Amino acid sequence: MLEPTTMAASGLNQYEFGSAVEAAGALAQAIAQHLQAAIAARGRASLVVSGGRSPVPLFEALRRCPLAWDRVWVTLADERWVEPTSSASNEKLLRDHLLLGAAAAAHFVGLKSAHVQPGQALDDRSVALDALPRPYDVVVLGMGDDGHIASLFPEAEGLVAALDPQGSARLAAIVPPAAPHPRISQTLAALLNARQIFLLLAGADKRARFAEALAGAAPTDLPIAAVLGQSRVPVAVYWSAP
Repeated sequence: MLEPTTMAASGLNQYEFGSAVEAAGALAQAIAQHLQAAIAARGRASLVVSGGRSPVPLFEALRRCPLAWDRVWVTLADERWVEPTSSASNEKLLRDHLLLGAAAAAHFVGLKSAHVQPGQALDDRSVALDALPRPYDVVVLGMGDDGHIASLFPEAEGLVAALDPQGSARLAAIVPPAAPHPRISQTLAALLNARQIFLLLAGADKRARFAEALAGAAPTDLPIAAVLGQSRVPVAVYWSAP
């Protein structure tokens, strides 16, 4: 086991672990502490999480944390435009791995609606997000091998507007250039309306991509750079080997 190390880098806090399970456990504890503090201070808390396979150990650790889950509102950073029963659905991922046991008492606000296309659902889902306390207390992001966050992919149509940190839109409809399914995604401005952002990353390839972004890559090339380059919200990075 590696002891986590903390380093200051461009305003970031970085923690390193020897395995994804260790990183997930430590991050779950950090998230729970932030949510508990929010509940103590304001009576309720909000949590935004990302999908994919990487966060599964995190979700399984987090759901076991002792929290007043009935005072926690949960939503997604992005969603594939598939039915919530689909194996590709981030909502299904949360229901299968996070919203179980005591954590089933959390208030979940999904991004998928009955509309045919995500662009038709932007107003409806933006109103639904009003249920969450804002600024968001915790936002948990991952990063794709191409540097994308949420569903803000390099070269996607509408990316420039979705990455505007001063933009008024909370949600964007995205068609990834090289990934399946149309998406609905929270915009950078929405994700930065937060008290704390955590990044969960694993492996040498993503470390190299992260370093490129930190060195000054354009956000349109590596959207993660838009999060790393801002000073509005504290960011903590939880690294691990694969």
